[in-house]
Amino acid sequence: MTTGVPVRPLLSGVVASPVTPLTADGRIDDATFARLLRFLVREGADHVAVPMHIGESLKLSDAERRRLVEIAAQTLDPATPLYAHVSTPGTELTIALARHAIAAGAAGVVVTPPYHWRPSPAALVEHFTAVAAATAGQVIGYNYPERIGVTVSPEVVAEVIATSPNFVGLKDASLTMKYFTEVCRVGASLRPGFAVFSGVEYVLPAAAIGGAGCFSACGGVAPRLVRRLADAALAGDLVAARPLQATISELFSAIETGYPATIKAAMAIMGRPCGPSRLPAERLSLDDMKRLESRLDDLDVLESEPHGWE
Repeated sequence: MTTGVPVRPLLSGVVASPVTPLTADGRIDDATFARLLRFLVREGADHVAVPMHIGESLKLSDAERRRLVEIAAQTLDPATPLYAHVSTPGTELTIALARHAIAAGAAGVVVTPPYHWRPSPAALVEHFTAVAAATAGQVIGYNYPERIGVTVSPEVVAEVIATSPNFVGLKDASLTMKYFTEVCRVGASLRPGFAVFSGVEYVLPAAAIGGAGCFSACGGVAPRLVRRLADAALAGDLVAARPLQATISELFSAIETGYPATIKAAMAIMGRPCGPSRLPAERLSLDDMKRLESRLDDLDVLESEPHGWE
């Protein structure tokens, strides 16, 4: 017999997805990365996930991906769970990164379907369950059909839940309400507390149907706006959340095209430079930077958000 009271997800809130700071000659800037992590947590992130696509994971070597996880594990307090994005084109490669991440101190891993291959639903189940079985850490699936080419269907989610006790959540970057609703329903019915996160900061519609929060693309630019939105939306305060959601939707639109270069540009405007992005990525022109700064000003980001790292 159910009580009608929803079970709060085991994981919830804001998952920071930091950019990867680079030096002028394209090397990872360890010190700035650690500073960025501390900044994001101080400004309200509940969890951290590295390196996501915003962190240029597809442009990093295996050794660089491992190094970022190690720096994050050494920098973050254990009270802030760390998740390592370990997706690769092959299951065994993903397992190797996952085992390293957990050994380094991560609480869990984030896993997409294998890139390029467009596996069948049965192969997707096998992929996720193999990764989950190979590590004692938590596993968060990642649905990104626009870029990966396949959907982690609610049926696949159900099968992985049934076989993998450490499969605790899903990041959904489809931004499709029907899909998100079905995954929330399936997850809640089969594993109370299963966490479904919006891929970026569309927290209000996600929370209304049982979402756990969001992975944050905007946190390096406007962390206080992200935190206020998450707090209001997850508390069910629609009056407070609606204008915040509208503002952050405009902000995301301003930095989405050309990311992560545009996000790094916005961060530089806010006094938190993280260097260039690796190719293929276009550098913003001076005019582009001026237009971006004007958009940030129009959204009150320049006045309401912190400047610099402190």
